[in-house]
Amino acid sequence: MKSLSYRVLLKKEPEGCYSAIVPTLPGCVTFGETIDEAIQMAKEAIEAYVESLAARGEEVPTEEGTLECTLTIEAHA
Repeated sequence: MKSLSYRVLLKKEPEGCYSAIVPTLPGCVTFGETIDEAIQMAKEAIEAYVESLAARGEEVPTEEGTLECTLTIEAHA
């Protein structure tokens, strides 16, 4: 079995819960009442997503070779 790593973006929603988005897996989005719950839900969603792709014989996207940076800009709103 191969280990895969995926970035998960967490965002606090106006309702107070947290969304968890996996950019490399299109449509892989889930929610949790807390950060820990959102992370656990994301782990389960990723596992189900990857298993579904593998069962259908489709390629499983990876983040190999992905670079990430965060830019801060000055904005006059």
